[in-house]
Amino acid sequence: MRKCVQTFGLYCMSVLFIAFVFILWLLYSITSFLLLLRPEELWVRGEQCSLLEARLFPVLHPRGGTVGLEGGVGWLLGGPGCLQRWREAWRVSLREVLSLTHQEAELQWREELLFLVGRRRMTDALRSHTDICLLPCFRAAVQGGQQGVLLETLDSIAAGSVEPRVEQGAQLGVAARCLSCIADVLVCMAQGKGGLRSGPAANEAWSSAYFLLEGGNLKGGVYALAAQRQHWLSRPDLLVRAARHYEGAGQVLLRQAVMSSQRFISIGQGKAPPIGEWQEVECPARLDLAGGWSDTPPIAFEHGGSVTNVSVKVDGKRPIGARARRIMKSHLLLVSYSGGLGSGASTEIVCESLDDLKDYCQPHAPGALLKAVCVCSGLVSLSSQDPLGHQLMQRWGSGVELHSWSELPTGSGLGTSSILAGALLAAIYRCTGRTYDTDSLIHAVLYLEQILTTGGGWQDQVGGLVGGVKVGRSKASLPLQVEVECLNLPPEFVVSLEQHLLLVYTGKTRLARNLLQDVVRSWYSRLPSMVHNAQQLVSNSEECARACSDGSLSRLGQCLDCSWQQKKLMAPGCEPASVRTMMEALRPLVLGQSLAGAGGGGFLYLLTQDPLQQETVLQVLRNTP
Repeated sequence: MRKCVQTFGLYCMSVLFIAFVFILWLLYSITSFLLLLRPEELWVRGEQCSLLEARLFPVLHPRGGTVGLEGGVGWLLGGPGCLQRWREAWRVSLREVLSLTHQEAELQWREELLFLVGRRRMTDALRSHTDICLLPCFRAAVQGGQQGVLLETLDSIAAGSVEPRVEQGAQLGVAARCLSCIADVLVCMAQGKGGLRSGPAANEAWSSAYFLLEGGNLKGGVYALAAQRQHWLSRPDLLVRAARHYEGAGQVLLRQAVMSSQRFISIGQGKAPPIGEWQEVECPARLDLAGGWSDTPPIAFEHGGSVTNVSVKVDGKRPIGARARRIMKSHLLLVSYSGGLGSGASTEIVCESLDDLKDYCQPHAPGALLKAVCVCSGLVSLSSQDPLGHQLMQRWGSGVELHSWSELPTGSGLGTSSILAGALLAAIYRCTGRTYDTDSLIHAVLYLEQILTTGGGWQDQVGGLVGGVKVGRSKASLPLQVEVECLNLPPEFVVSLEQHLLLVYTGKTRLARNLLQDVVRSWYSRLPSMVHNAQQLVSNSEECARACSDGSLSRLGQCLDCSWQQKKLMAPGCEPASVRTMMEALRPLVLGQSLAGAGGGGFLYLLTQDPLQQETVLQVLRNTP
C-alpha cells in the first residue's frame, strides 16, 4: 500500500511540474511576441492597454479566409512569416471573444452532455449485464440536479422500452436490477438522512403496482411504481421508505426470474400405493465446503455459481425427514415435529377447505412449508372452482396425511429448510404414484422457495438430495438451471475425511434473511469488492473440487479457510465475537474451519490435523471462556 501511495505521489508531482513548465513557456512566448509589436497594433487609441483588451487572436485572413486552430495559436510558436500573417489578419481581443460567447450556457451544455453520456453508459451496462458499479454515476447525477431524468431512464430500461425484443426471463433480471438502482438513487437523494434502508415495505399505496408486477404486467407495474414515487420525494424519510418499496418490487421480479427454472421439472404419473401405506424419506444435512453465496440469485444467473458441498449424517443419523400416506378422509392432515419423528413436540393442522391453504406463501404462518408443498406439488389447485375434498377424491381417491421432522436446531446453517422441502415433495410424489428424478426435485425446491418468498439459492437441496461430495453449477443465464457433478473420490480419502471432519454447535442462531438482503443489494450495486469476491468464490469451489478428487486433506483445509474469509467479505457481521473466540482457540488443531451456510451462527465445521479429535476439541472448548 505504501509503495502505491509513493508511486501516486510521484505521478502527481510530475503532472504539476509539467503544467508549471507549460505555463512558464506560454507566458514567455506571449511576452517575447509582444516585444516585437507596436502598441497601435494591439490597442485602439484611447483604450486601456491591458491583455484583456489586446487584439491578439486572429480569426480571419484576407487571403486565407477563416483562421483555424493551428493558425489561431501558430503565432505563439513563431517561425518564418508568422508575424506578417498575424499582422494581416483581422484579430479580436479576449474581451470581444468573451462578449460573443455565453459562458454559462456553454458550461451547462457541456454538463448536460456529460450526464447524457453517463446515462447512455448506464443503459449499456444494465442491458449487457456488465459488472460496472453505477453508484458514482448516481451520486454525480443527484449532485448535478439530474435525478429526474435519471429515474425516467431507469424506468424505461426496467419496463423494457429500451430493448423490447429481449427474452422475457432475461428482461426480468434486468428489470430487477433497475429497480434496485432506483432505490440507490432515492437513497442518494436522501443524503444520509431518513433512517435505515432495511425495513418494512408494505404501505398500501404501493400495492396496486405490486399487484401488476405479480400478475406479469412488467411495463404497467414499473410505471405504476414511478407514478407512486412522485408522492414520496419531498422528505428524506419518505425517500428511504420509497427505496424500501422499490427493493421489495425488485424481489418480486427476482422471484419470477428464478421461477423460470420450473421448465426443468419433469414429473411422471404411475400407480399410487395403497391407502394407509407410508412413503418415508430421510435426508442427510449438507456442509458447503466452498463457493457458498455464488448459488444465490441473482448472482447465480448473472455471474454464474459453483458450490462444492458434502452430504453428512449428524451423530450417525440422517436428521431430516418426511413421510406421507393416503387416508380415507377427504382432507389434508399436516403434522410437523420440532424434533425427531414421534417426538413429543408437534404441530397438527387439518385443512378441510381451500381457504385453509391460502396462507401458504407466508413463511411465518403455521404449517406454511407443508401447505406450500401441497400447492406446488400439484396435490391441489387453489385456482380450481372445486372444493378441497372434491379435488382430493377426484384426483387421488383419498385425502393425504403429511409429516415432517428435523433433529437439527433452528438456524443450524446445514440447509435444513430446503432439504426438508425436497423430502416433503418426494414423499408427496411417491404417495400419489408420481415419478421424478433428482434434478427435477432440485428445481422443484428452487421454485417452491420462490413461492414461499424465502428466496435463497440452490446449494442446500443439492447438498441434501444428492449423496457424497459433489459440485453444483449454474451458468450466467436465465432460465436458471442447476447441474450437479458427483465427484469420484479415492476410497482412502473418504475414510480419512470421516475421521477428520467434526461439527461443533456454536449455540448462536443465524439470521440468514437479513444477510441475504444486504448481499443482494451489494451485488446489484456491483460494488467492486463484491464482484471480485464472487469471482473468487467460484474459483475456490473449483479448487476445492480438485482437492477432493486428488484426495488432499491439506488443500481441502486451505479451501475451507479461504471460503470462510470470502463469506465474511460477502456478509460483514456474520462472525459473532463468541464464534471468533472458539475458532481462534481451535486454530492449532485444524487444517481449516468455517461456519456452515451463510454464517452468523449455527454449526462450525472443522477439518482436524489429526484423526478422531472429538475429545480433544471438547476439552479445548471447555477451557475457553
